[in-house]
Amino acid sequence: MTKAADRKVMKVLAGETVSPPPVWLMRQAGRYLPEYRKTRATAKGFLDLCYTPDLAVEVTLQPIRRYGFDAAILFSDILVIPDALDRNVHFVQGEGPKMDPISPEAVSDLDASGMHEHLAPVYETVRRLRAELPEETTLLGFCGAPWTVATYMIAGHGTPDQAPARLFAMQHPEEFGMLIDHLTEISADYLISQIDVGADAVQIFDSWAGVLGEVEFAQYSVRPVRRMVEKINRERPGVPVIGFAKGAGALLETYRSDTGVNCVGLDWTVPGGLARRIQKGGAVQGNMDPLRMVAGGRALDEGVDRVIETLGDGPLIFNLGHGITPQADPENVTRLMNRVRGVSRS
Repeated sequence: MTKAADRKVMKVLAGETVSPPPVWLMRQAGRYLPEYRKTRATAKGFLDLCYTPDLAVEVTLQPIRRYGFDAAILFSDILVIPDALDRNVHFVQGEGPKMDPISPEAVSDLDASGMHEHLAPVYETVRRLRAELPEETTLLGFCGAPWTVATYMIAGHGTPDQAPARLFAMQHPEEFGMLIDHLTEISADYLISQIDVGADAVQIFDSWAGVLGEVEFAQYSVRPVRRMVEKINRERPGVPVIGFAKGAGALLETYRSDTGVNCVGLDWTVPGGLARRIQKGGAVQGNMDPLRMVAGGRALDEGVDRVIETLGDGPLIFNLGHGITPQADPENVTRLMNRVRGVSRS
């Protein structure tokens, strides 16, 4: 039986250099796969897909069966937290997620007492995944970072620059602080619950960290993640945490030491020199441009080679700099896997 620490991704998260590096891709279970689209069509809606263990387990396993990735990540969504807080989360075809925007006055009324009951199907999915995955495959749980989740709760939808949330923080700092603190606590508890039912490691997605200035990044991105990591380390010692602060650029240089994460996720805009400096402190994850998965061919090969040449001599989990897009050709993923693993360099 493979111990969790012996899984390739877990070795890298512990600071080891593994060659060739282990691979998984953000959004590896998704619309680019025909089997996903077939399964998705059987669900009443996107949240139904997330909350139905039979379906969520199936779509999580699909890319593992097809490609043999070294890690599977729970199929769910970062917005299950506001959904558990009764914010009327729903997904509109062609428009994305929508919910009731939260007012400053409503922040103090948020009630998480029923959160774990609401999210019980997610925990069941994690439990079943650990039982059904190959023993050598790492199982990753995840959640959205408090800042990123707050941006959707405040605007009620996605926006290009998250101006509504940034303005809310300026105009209502006390209520915004309460919202961030609340999300920090319940998000850490959510990850701990995933760990308790089988997740080997967890990732915190701060997808909108890049819109924050230096001071705000420290307050709204770094500080909450640090508190989450501290709680996880205290209550479930030894479980690695990956932090992905997309778009944070130069602010990532001290992100590991400032937050305590074991691994720093890198988006595709992070320069090689900065990436290598970050890697001196431990594991990094990333960071090929997802569009290369659409382009394929030489562009794909060059992207793979560049990441490995830049970061392959240290602890690296090969991944994209953000999620694989629906336009990607599934055969390009096969090409990527072969390239990373050295099967083909022609």
